[in-house]
Amino acid sequence: MITLTELNSRDRQGFVQAVGFVFEHSPWVAERAWARRPFHTIEELHRAMVEEVASAGVNEQLLLLRAHPDLGTRATMSSASAGEQAGAGFDSLTAAEADELSRLNTAYRDTFGFPFLYAVKGGTKRDILRALETRLGSAREHEFREALRQVYRIARLRLDDLFG
Repeated sequence: MITLTELNSRDRQGFVQAVGFVFEHSPWVAERAWARRPFHTIEELHRAMVEEVASAGVNEQLLLLRAHPDLGTRATMSSASAGEQAGAGFDSLTAAEADELSRLNTAYRDTFGFPFLYAVKGGTKRDILRALETRLGSAREHEFREALRQVYRIARLRLDDLFG
């Protein structure tokens, strides 16, 4: 764990090393937020990072979304993602659940061009599968905004874990 005081005192590299994982495989978010120090609350830090993503271009935002793994896959993912998915039961899917999830993930990615994103912490695999099925019917623009909203939620949960 780290304190905000310690984080604020770090140089850019140290700052990115400490919180660069918060946005999956996208340390550029932390790198840009570093200039906004000092942060007095976790909320302030989170808001600064979200604002950096929100002010990025659509292409950069799309790359951020695509940096996330499909739920339930054995693909290379950050340790934070692996832990979050395991907590939701995605490390113990039945064969039928794994097949269904694979089918839905493929349909979602084919439809929207990025993986289904859902802040899984505190959710169950049934809740998440239901959300995936429902969100497949969304318009792309709506789903893009929802995917970013989920990424912001994931980032906040990771910051809360980091700072205890």
